[in-house]
Amino acid sequence: MPKTLSEPAAVLQRIKLHGPTMATRWSVLCDVDPQLDQNALRNALAAAVERVDQQMSPWKPDSDLMRLNRATPGEWVSLPPEIMAVLARGLEIARLSDGAFDPGVGALVNAWGFGAERDDPDAAAIRVARQWGQPPAHQSLELYLAAGRARKHADALFDLCGIAKGYGVDQMTAVLQAHGVAHALAALDGELRALGTQASGEPWAVAVESPEPGRRAARGVIELADLAVATSGDYRRRVQIGDARLSHTMDGRRAAPVNNGVASVTVLATDCMSADAWATALLVAGPAEGMALAQRMRLEALFIVRREERWVEMGLGRFAVAGVGS
Repeated sequence: MPKTLSEPAAVLQRIKLHGPTMATRWSVLCDVDPQLDQNALRNALAAAVERVDQQMSPWKPDSDLMRLNRATPGEWVSLPPEIMAVLARGLEIARLSDGAFDPGVGALVNAWGFGAERDDPDAAAIRVARQWGQPPAHQSLELYLAAGRARKHADALFDLCGIAKGYGVDQMTAVLQAHGVAHALAALDGELRALGTQASGEPWAVAVESPEPGRRAARGVIELADLAVATSGDYRRRVQIGDARLSHTMDGRRAAPVNNGVASVTVLATDCMSADAWATALLVAGPAEGMALAQRMRLEALFIVRREERWVEMGLGRFAVAGVGS
């Protein structure tokens, strides 16, 4: 969990709220008025992340995402505003990244055993997914935002796992603001967003995880104030085939799992949805293309790359100035 740098101001109370969601847990650390209705805040936070999960989960057959996936090409599907917002931002980043971020790789995710259909790679399904030849999502999905509708122009399967958790953190932040909270750190798995500073005026200190499979250790610390951070990597969910370490993240352009030497990418942004999607895009793009893309988009990003038996860090923005590693 995030480590705070100092105690909150005496007039406010430090509380921690948390709960289960999306096969992981959400949490909020905040400095609040002692008179705040904590149960009401906890319930509102839980409802916000549950709404995201119900709309965007590929594991829930009745989710709005799965309704879109089952639709035939050319059929308009009415969707709630939350998933429409995520699809719109996802398609925008897909275009800006030239398909490095691609929410249309659901068939590949399932074929390699990282989705809801199976737990292990299936050779026949992989062949079918690779031969499918679908255009990227930003070319195959049309959104009619004013009407809250979407339609596919190809028989694609969409997967929002590279952006939905970040959006969930943004939704938690909105709930906190609606309840008058001005000092908070919201987290969902590896995605976090700071609302203001701590009540003491100090920024929130957050660990950057070392990309070592099988153990959780901090590689360094970054400070957040009104800022979001997200990390994508290949060290938690992966499949080992021979000497190849294959990530759960799919490269739609190659129709294969990411395998480019990048262990993790951490991105800072003003909103967590964007940080989440850009971290995924840069992981897929790889060291050289990813750094060029991050520079072009003026992103603050940290790449941790495997080079033989050591880690190599490459950073932009605040990561280039101070670094986080040892």
